[in-house]
Amino acid sequence: MKGYFHSFESLATLDGEGIRYGVFMQGCPLRCVYCHNPDTWEKGGTEFSPEELVKKISRYKPYFGKDGGITFSGGEPLLQAEFIGETVPYLKDAEINYAIDTSGEVHLSDDVKYVLQNAQLVILDLKFWDDESYKKYTGMGISKVIDTLEFLVKIKKRTWVRTVVVPGINDSEDIIRNYIEVLKNKRCVEKYELLGFHTMGFLKYENMEIKNPMKDTKPLKKEHLKELQEFVDNELKKP
Repeated sequence: MKGYFHSFESLATLDGEGIRYGVFMQGCPLRCVYCHNPDTWEKGGTEFSPEELVKKISRYKPYFGKDGGITFSGGEPLLQAEFIGETVPYLKDAEINYAIDTSGEVHLSDDVKYVLQNAQLVILDLKFWDDESYKKYTGMGISKVIDTLEFLVKIKKRTWVRTVVVPGINDSEDIIRNYIEVLKNKRCVEKYELLGFHTMGFLKYENMEIKNPMKDTKPLKKEHLKELQEFVDNELKKP
């Protein structure tokens, strides 16, 4: 079968451990108001078979080292879980590990479970803390995300969780505390990382001639992001 891809990033360092090869897949079920990649929403993109994809990636294997590998991202990569599942044996034969960067907003099909079980690491986006906020700012509810998180707990899968902090929406300690409550006692979670909202994707909205709900929002100040991350780290240390 064929997979559909938006773009690729060689020698990435922010999407998992070590040096990664970023594989950005096409298609997403969410319409987050702060999305900086609206060009990944719809189906389409460049086509590759599993063999073609692994051949393309293998050229970068010398750079991966002990911890590096590839990261399937998007869009939402688990919308194409069947394709990734077919790619897994080729990656194993090439001795290349993979991470999954997912919103968790997918049905836990057998294909999705297989992909999550075989990943070296799962990076899960926890976009908001309750169903109401999820629906308001992403267009979808929280239930599938919680199901995904609970499955990761069940299989004891190494998990990093990320949240984008947006000025005026979730940039206070009181609100961030709600996220921490969601993650409490989730033993698979090794790290909880806050990411600052930025405006680098604004030009895409203009070029695509679609409405940008955040067009008047300024980037989150680095100092404030640092303060909130310190708050998170201190809270998570508490028994």
